[in-house]
Amino acid sequence: MFSTGERYGYRIPALVTTTKGTLLAFGERRIGLNDHAQNDIVLKRSFDGGKTWGTEQVIADMGGDSLNDPCAVIDGNTGRILLLFIRFPQGYHARKSGHTEMAELGYGGPRNTQSFLTWSDDDGATWADLIDITRSLRRKDAISIGSPGRGIQLSRGKHKGRLLLPIYETIPSGNNQRYWRNCAAISDDGGKSWRLGRRVPREDVKGHGNEAQLVELADGSVMINCRSQGGPLCRQVSVSRDGGETWQSMREEPGLPTVPCMGSVLRCSWPEDGKSRILAAIPSPQGRKHGKVYVSFDEGKTWPVSKTLYPGGYAYSCLAVLPDGDIGCLFERDGYKTITLARFSLEWLTNATDRLGE
Repeated sequence: MFSTGERYGYRIPALVTTTKGTLLAFGERRIGLNDHAQNDIVLKRSFDGGKTWGTEQVIADMGGDSLNDPCAVIDGNTGRILLLFIRFPQGYHARKSGHTEMAELGYGGPRNTQSFLTWSDDDGATWADLIDITRSLRRKDAISIGSPGRGIQLSRGKHKGRLLLPIYETIPSGNNQRYWRNCAAISDDGGKSWRLGRRVPREDVKGHGNEAQLVELADGSVMINCRSQGGPLCRQVSVSRDGGETWQSMREEPGLPTVPCMGSVLRCSWPEDGKSRILAAIPSPQGRKHGKVYVSFDEGKTWPVSKTLYPGGYAYSCLAVLPDGDIGCLFERDGYKTITLARFSLEWLTNATDRLGE
């Protein structure tokens, strides 16, 4: 659906299903495939569950500046689709010419990053003017925040209705080096205002948490599932008992072995539906290939079922429940040649041992 050609490359998929059943697939359109290559944020829509797609829409284009990490979340109370992304100024933190120069601390300067928010109230047909929310989401010791993929809206407990976005913060450590920390961006007013929760403690794990996704657990707590950068070849996870405000210490999740890469998590059913099911989609620990989908039936404690979704090149991904109840996985395929939507059912994933309604 997004294919790399002579003019553009595409990366960083984000996928959501609106309250009206429209599929929205976001990505970065790049001049080349480098991380910061004058990227634009683009969208395609599907009105038939992903069978066909409309023409490409440009949500944001800032010329030579690079726009990165689209992250979408839907407010189920209003149907509004909110989209967050970040801007890297032209010539800084850029890799197109083979040279990397990091952005700088601060706000409003020529070498500072920005975080922008936009939204749509008509299923992605039109989008509001961009709002700069950098000062709400970036702490003074960070040069940027990132959040590719999708956010969640809490559906139970004290914080029901709260919108959460998964965040990784980039913090300079001297000598043109950096490290990362995770947290959640929080909105209690439908996305009108945002703030950051506290960072996830990391005393018990090696390396750094990077790109992350969130999933709500049955007791109303929230799990963050992170890329491990510089640590063991598996995901890293933590749980918040207060709606993303604070977190337990990060831990390694050996049940989800993988390389450093963005992955996706998704709840597709609750205990009251007959069975709790949380899915995770990640590449192999041998490289960005052999994408697998894992299933947990116990709120992410174990991942006993897995199946290969695609045996070739498989990198970043984003999961969503499709309008007909099947699952969609939007993923980077075959060395970033395309961004592809794979459709599957729980029956396929579990070799006919499980299906919705059981």
